[in-house]
Parts: sequence; C-alpha cells; structure tokens
Amino acid sequence: MSKNVERKNTAMADYLDRIGAGKVLLTKEPLSYDWTPPELIGRDAQLGELASMFLGIESHRVSCRAVVTGNVGSGKTVLTHRFGLDLSSKLEGRRKIVLAHVNCRNHPSTSQVLQQIALSLDSGHPERGFSSGEIIQTIRRNLNTHGNHLLLVLDEVDILVRRDSSDLIYKLLRIDEGQDELGSVSLILVSQDPSLFNLFEQAIKSRLGESTVLVMPPYDAGELIGIARQRYEASCRPGSVSDETLAKIGRFAAEAGGDARLAIELLEAAVRRAEKAGRGDVLTEDVRPSTRRAATIEPSQVHELSKHQKLVLLGICRRLKKAEEITSGDARKLYELVCEEHNSKPLGYTTFWKHMKHLEAEGLIESRTDNSAQGRGRTQFITMTNTAPAALESRIERDLLHA
Repeated sequence: MSKNVERKNTAMADYLDRIGAGKVLLTKEPLSYDWTPPELIGRDAQLGELASMFLGIESHRVSCRAVVTGNVGSGKTVLTHRFGLDLSSKLEGRRKIVLAHVNCRNHPSTSQVLQQIALSLDSGHPERGFSSGEIIQTIRRNLNTHGNHLLLVLDEVDILVRRDSSDLIYKLLRIDEGQDELGSVSLILVSQDPSLFNLFEQAIKSRLGESTVLVMPPYDAGELIGIARQRYEASCRPGSVSDETLAKIGRFAAEAGGDARLAIELLEAAVRRAEKAGRGDVLTEDVRPSTRRAATIEPSQVHELSKHQKLVLLGICRRLKKAEEITSGDARKLYELVCEEHNSKPLGYTTFWKHMKHLEAEGLIESRTDNSAQGRGRTQFITMTNTAPAALESRIERDLLHA
C-alpha cells in the first residue's frame, strides 16, 4: 500500500477518534429516558401516595390497582419503574414479585400485550399459536406454579383501550375469579390522557375505584435542575458540567411545561456538542434551544394544525430526535412514511411545500439554505429549536389518536 493511500485511510478514520474519547461522557446509560435512578427527584409525595394504594400487598391473596396520569415528561414511567423495584426489594422473603412493564404504544393489541406478559414470566414462551384466552391461562398457571405475584404496568394504556377496547383490562381484573388461588396480579395503568378513567366501562371503574387515580404534576425549575444534575453526575466526568449550564437546562425545561424528558434531551445534546468540539467541559451555549428565544410551542398550535400538517411535522420530529437537522427531501420521504402508517394518501408536492411554509411561519420548524451547494440545485435544511422533538412528537400522536 502506498504512503498516499495510507495517509488517506488514516485521515478517513480520524473522525472516529472522538468515539470513546470520553472527555466529558463516561457512560451514556443515565442520559437515556429508560434509565431508572436510585432516587427520584421531586417525587417523594407521589411515591408515598402510590404506596398507600398498595397497602396490604405483602399479604398473599391480595391484589392492588393504581391509575397514573400526567403530561409528557412528568415522570410517570420512571415512577412506576422505581416503585416496582423498591416494592420487590421490600417484600423479598415474604412475597415473590415479578415485574412486567409493557408499553402499549409498541404493543397496541390485546394479543401483543399478553405475549409480552407471558414472555416476562417465561422467556421461552412461543410467539405464535395461542389464543388470548389460552395465554391468560398460561399466565395464571405460571404464577400459581411458582408462587409469584405479577406487578403489571401498562404504559400508554389509552392507546390499547382506544384501538382494541378495554376487554383485556377487564379480564386482568377478573383473572382470579373462579380460582382457588387469589391475588395473582396487581395492575398499574399509565397514560398521558387525564380522562383515562372515563374511557372505561362502569364495571372496570368500579373494580379500579376512583381513589386509585394518581395525577402527576409538572416538575418545577428546581426539580428539573436536580434531575439534570443527577443525570450528569451519573454519566459524566466530575466538574465537566457547570451549575450555570444545569440551571439553563432546568429553566428552559420548566418554561416548556415542566418536562423532565426535555431536560434530559438538552443535557445529552449539550454533552454531545462538547465531545464533538473536543472539549472537556460543557458550556452554557451548548444548551440549545437557547433560553434567549422567547418562542415556545403551545398545545393549541399543534391542535389547530390540519391532519396533513401534523403528519408532516410528525415525520420531521421523529428524525430530529436523532439528528440536529434534516433536508427538505428527507422531510418529504418521512411524511410519506407517516401517511402510510396512518392510512392517508400523501398530498402533492405543492401542497406539501405550503404546509412546510406554514409550519415555519408558526415557529414550529426553522429552515436554512445551503449556500455552498454546487450547480443549480440548493439544499434546504430543517431544524427545530423552540421545543424538544420528542415532546412535540408525543403531542402530535396524541392529537392524531383523538381525532
């Protein structure tokens, strides 16, 4: 191999040197939404209230229920994860708790939910070939045979209820009827929809009880700063993120509705920018969108969009969760994919561009043109700095679901 080729190959690989450099980041796991911290910031009262709904759970033949609602980023999922782990540890030696957490957005049908429950009890459970009734019998038999109690969390359960009715909830609540053994399953239903309880039939409402509803409030700025600090200290080198940077993250997330997911997303993106620049510290300017921007996204702005404007925006949000910007051509392809998902025929290019211009005029997206493009064509890039794409994605999907 010639020296020129060797130099070229070395130069091509240099850009990979930043991977694993770890000038700021030590481990990325705590910057994930799915990470469950050992202690929850600002949720002591809610954990206590949830525990009060599970009084007597240490006794066999006792099952408990809870309904947890709250906005995106209010800590519903992490609360139920932390509670389940703490409960299992607390009851060790007295009652064997098996935890199962099923996200109904990923598994929106009765058969899919049941399959996930069965797999949590037996990783070798066959993926096909059984009816819902047969899987329920298998779940009951497994619990009885091993003397286990299932703590089942159905996250985003409103999606299951709207798409596949609430029959499964009713069956799970009655799983022990006519059996010698009681207390097989405790149930926690989680949803962003504050009207979740009203979606159920009276038979389900009476079994759940209205006193089992826990409403999660938004986080305040101090709590969001604490969450950002907790994630930083668990994932980054000491001293790499200043108090001023954490305060900026907390203030912006508070202004955007008290969304912890936004705080985590802002921190992760800021760390990534510092690593990319080869720095060992995260600067306040690494936190974007800047708090200097007065614009934020109001729920009414999304609600008042037409269906296809929402579909265009949904596709953009999904990609911008992983990238800082996308091309307008990619935005069009993503729109077509979302249309297919929602059984809608994509509108023509002219209308698509009108929708893009409307979204930009509303401050929902921003665009820039690449002046360095060669030839006659010029590439337009789309970005989003007024809100977190993940939070906006959830809001759009909720609107489309309720339409």
